[in-house]
Amino acid sequence: MTVAAVQLFLGILALFAIAAMAAILGLRVLARVSDRAADAYDGMARGVAPNAIPMAWFVALVATTGSLYFSEVAGYQPCTLCWYQRIAMYPIVVILGIAAARRERAGAVYAAGLAIVGAVIAAYHVALEWFPALDSGVCSATTPCTLVWFRVFGVLSLPTLALIAFLFILTVLSVRASRVDEPVPDPRRFP
Repeated sequence: MTVAAVQLFLGILALFAIAAMAAILGLRVLARVSDRAADAYDGMARGVAPNAIPMAWFVALVATTGSLYFSEVAGYQPCTLCWYQRIAMYPIVVILGIAAARRERAGAVYAAGLAIVGAVIAAYHVALEWFPALDSGVCSATTPCTLVWFRVFGVLSLPTLALIAFLFILTVLSVRASRVDEPVPDPRRFP
C-alpha cells in the first residue's frame, strides 16, 4: 500500500467520523426542542452507548497505527506538537482497551481527559499550519510545526486527522456518559 493510499484511506475515515459527529451532535441539539428528535437521539444512544468504549478504542488504535506508519514507514519526522499529541493518544489505546476488556466505566473518564488535552494541542497545531505567524516558538527549527506533509482533499493534514480522532473519541464517550439507565457492571468481575 502506498503512502498516498494510506493518506486517502485515513482521510475517508475522517470524513465518516465528521459525518457521525455531526449527526450525533445535531440530534443532541435538536433533542432539546423536539420530542421526535429526542426519541431519535435516545434510539441512537441506545445503540452507541454500549459500544462507545470499543468504538473509541478502535479510533485511538487507528490513529496510533497511522501516526506510527507515517513516522516509521513514510519517514515523516514528528514535530514537537506531534509528539505531544502522541503522548495524549497512545495511552488512550491502553486505557480504553483495558476498560473494554473489563467492562469498566472509569476508563472512559481518564481517556476523555487525555482526549481533551490532545484535542487542544491538535487544534493549536492545525491553526499553526494555516497561520504560521501564530507560532510561539514551541517547535524546533529542524522540524517545524508549520510543515505540512500532506493535505487530503485539500484540508485534512496529520494534525487535522488527530483532531478529528480526539473529537470523535470525546463524542462517542459523551453519548455513553449521557446514558444514565445503562446498567453498571461490577468492575471486580472479569468477563
